[in-house]
Amino acid sequence: MTTVSGRIMETATDPTALLAAVVTEERERIARLWSKRLSQELGEVEARARDLRAPLLDLVTELGRLLRDRGEDALRLWPEVIRAHGAARFDLRFEPEDLSREFKALQQVLLQVYVRHRGRLEPEVANLIAELVGEGAAAAHSSYARLLRTEEVRLRENAVMESLLQHIEIGVILAEIDGRVTYATPPVSTLLGLPARVLTGANVDALRAILAQLDARHLDGERFRVADLPLVRALREKQEVRNISMLVKRPSDGREVVIEMTALPVREEGSNELYGVVQTLADRTEATQKSRSLTQEYEHLRRLQGRLLQRTRAQALGQLASGAAHNLNNFLNVIRLRMTLLRREFKPEYLDALDRTVTNIGELVARLQDFSSQRELDEPQPEHFNAAVREGLELVRREVEQGREPVHVIGDLAGDPVAKFDPISLRELIVNLVLSARTRMKDGGEVHVRSRTRDGWIEISLEFLAPPFTTDEIVRLFDPLKGATPAPQLSLLLAVGRHQVQKWGGELWVENLSDGSGSAFRLRLPMVAELQKERQAVEAERAGRPARPEARRVLVVDDEPENARMMSEVLAEEGYEVGVATTGEEALKMWRQSHFDAALLDALLPDLSGWAIAREIRKDRPDALVAVVTGGDVRGQNRDNLALVDAVFRKPIDVGALDEFLSQTNEGGTEGGEPSEPVVH
Repeated sequence: MTTVSGRIMETATDPTALLAAVVTEERERIARLWSKRLSQELGEVEARARDLRAPLLDLVTELGRLLRDRGEDALRLWPEVIRAHGAARFDLRFEPEDLSREFKALQQVLLQVYVRHRGRLEPEVANLIAELVGEGAAAAHSSYARLLRTEEVRLRENAVMESLLQHIEIGVILAEIDGRVTYATPPVSTLLGLPARVLTGANVDALRAILAQLDARHLDGERFRVADLPLVRALREKQEVRNISMLVKRPSDGREVVIEMTALPVREEGSNELYGVVQTLADRTEATQKSRSLTQEYEHLRRLQGRLLQRTRAQALGQLASGAAHNLNNFLNVIRLRMTLLRREFKPEYLDALDRTVTNIGELVARLQDFSSQRELDEPQPEHFNAAVREGLELVRREVEQGREPVHVIGDLAGDPVAKFDPISLRELIVNLVLSARTRMKDGGEVHVRSRTRDGWIEISLEFLAPPFTTDEIVRLFDPLKGATPAPQLSLLLAVGRHQVQKWGGELWVENLSDGSGSAFRLRLPMVAELQKERQAVEAERAGRPARPEARRVLVVDDEPENARMMSEVLAEEGYEVGVATTGEEALKMWRQSHFDAALLDALLPDLSGWAIAREIRKDRPDALVAVVTGGDVRGQNRDNLALVDAVFRKPIDVGALDEFLSQTNEGGTEGGEPSEPVVH
């Protein structure tokens, strides 16, 4: 074979030279036709068939070089070139059938181009092409099969190397499908304080003995079992198990350390069959100690915040009460002296002086109420009720669970209801309710906190075993000014909390359990959807309220017997028929048994509030005349509560305004638009 002017001049009888000349000169055409034919075989949608020309051109170029330079040795060297090509096709996820199609296409293209170039096909050349294609296909399949057989080993090595590269000083354990440990890196021995030979080859029974030797436990102190090991769980659950902590006592130095473990299953690619599992171990002792310390400090700060908040409020209320008591005592001293003079000698100017003193007292009370009006004027927003209750329980739990007679708080909060309230005030109220329960539980015990939703209301109860409340204790519990109480500060805070709950449209009361074993605080708030529905119903009812006659029969409800008696006597002097009730339950019973035209309701009662009684009266008698009589401030009061009544009277009451109110009639209801707000006297 000789070369003239860069063109190969072949001997007519040498098939290698003939094929070398054609492949060298037509290599671009051969590569283009080969890639086109292969794409047709594999399908254009296959991602791996998108760019085939470049690697095929390299193969054709190398084939031409071997035929030209190595002559007959090209048939022996060509398979070595193809082995690398087979490995590349394995990485591209070619199937063995794809390799067969690829070399079949090469044979067809070589024959086609050779005939087109020379116009004929010598038998010797055809045989050479067949041998080259056959040897190449065999080499590609051999390389492909060898890689496939070693895939299991590659997967295991990759898993180990990945763990070692990503985690410095991290121990690694390899376990087979039966749970037997087959390999452990040196850091495992250091972390556990055991020789590596103890771990290597250990089965389930041996692992149980190793855990016992290490005195392995969970962080909460519970015994750590073999079934809790991540490698055992990963084999059983056939999925990754992360961040399992184990507390062990190392035999080598007696030190307690926290080991964090993660297990990763190793599977055969394309199959769910497990080969085993890789488990890593890391020392997390320092991190765990810091986390515990931070958690303790955080809980301490939360408790301290709660105590400071209660103490600050109690101090502020105490200072306010002290100042108010000083001024009230001055006024009361004037009243006592005037009454002494009246007993000795009646003079009209003495009565005028008493009236001025009472007016001054009323102005003082109004100024005191101004201190609390600023925050209450803000409209509460919809909040998640149970979340605020849980926060309140967490604030108080540590405090009541300490001491010689601990009280354990057990929560059972169902669902995720939403109501309108102030979360800070609700948390404080929950804390104060639990503390109030503890004051009656001399021997400790449990407070069961349960929440439920029913008929559009969120209801929560705090039940505890303690001596039942007497009637006087129930009255004084929410009002420390009505008599001696063992915890006046708590009573004052509960009174504030109860007032706040009523402004949210809810109720707060205490009752004894039916079996006499204890007592329970009950709190309920309307859910957001129920608030909107009730407001629409009340406004529609008020707008279309039928005409009513002048009120002649009046129900007076007040838990202060003297107030109730004086009110009934004044109204009787004005010609009204009067009934008197001192509790909410008694008031509703009397209302339903007798036909009253109007009701004057004290806002605060031991069981139900005046607003709750008004709600029940409206259900029975929409046309009734209803007013609330209160010594408190109604600014910021819940709009839904205000919509239930026709007027609000503040103590000390103006008898003339009261008579005018009871004498009014409603001829045909309110005309047009929104119903008017109740008149405040």
